[in-house]
Amino acid sequence: ETSRPAMAARRALHFVFKVGDRARTARFYRELLGMSVLRHEEFEEGCKASCNGPYDGKWSKTMVGYGPEDNHFVAELTYNYGIGEYRLGNDFLGITLVSSQAVSNAKKMGWPLKEVTTGVFETEAPGGYKFYLEDKEKLKQDPVLKVTLGVSNLQKSVNYWSGLLGMKIYEKDEEKQRALLGYADNQCKLELKAVGGAVDHGTAFGRIAFSCAKEELPSIEALMKKENQKILTPLVSLDTPGKATVQVIILADPDGHEICFVGDEAFRDLSKVDPNGDKLLDDAMVADNSDKWFAAHKMKKVSA
Repeated sequence: ETSRPAMAARRALHFVFKVGDRARTARFYRELLGMSVLRHEEFEEGCKASCNGPYDGKWSKTMVGYGPEDNHFVAELTYNYGIGEYRLGNDFLGITLVSSQAVSNAKKMGWPLKEVTTGVFETEAPGGYKFYLEDKEKLKQDPVLKVTLGVSNLQKSVNYWSGLLGMKIYEKDEEKQRALLGYADNQCKLELKAVGGAVDHGTAFGRIAFSCAKEELPSIEALMKKENQKILTPLVSLDTPGKATVQVIILADPDGHEICFVGDEAFRDLSKVDPNGDKLLDDAMVADNSDKWFAAHKMKKVSA
């Protein structure tokens, strides 16, 4: 295959989670997993009329990880001030990482842990998102091993991710109905697991992001059109004031998992670690009186 060398430049970047309880979530990622805040941004967008008071449409985005997105797979935490909880589906089945430190942190914090196989502990981030912690010293630079997503038809999904998106198949187990794919040995992998039925995204549905060379984006778009695959957001340029303009395309796989591809060069500029990330998140959490505001107005934050 001639396209393989170009594929080598593709990287797994992050998974997007919607969070209802930002303070508990921050505690889980920082104190239990031992990740750092890489960037934090507050947004006032949404309904300018403030139909639901000062918190309507207000949201924040926090990137957390074990290191910069250039060579680590990280989490993007999206917090909507007016939404208290999300309904989980069976689309996101977990993130697996290697960290004996995280296991001992969880034990110290009294955070529920369940040993699912020898040396592998299942735990839940606030909101019910599953994490699998391998109780070993991390060997690789990035402790995050894989993201597991539910699929309704394993072969169809493998065809999509490997045939159309160019991922290498590392393992395939027909009996257990799972497959492991990825763009490079030293990167976070994607595990696909049949859920034995349709995939339900709930309201918590996330999104997985990858980068590729900017010039590959139009050909990804053209390929998806040719193959009659879903394009959620056609190729678009997004401006961030004072930073590089990033080109983005958002796809959906056969089960509706959202997949974002961004131009690598500009994204490396955009995703630089902000040394003030921790402080920005802490200040925002201190300033966030949304729970009190809703209580004072005898209102409950909505469940999405």
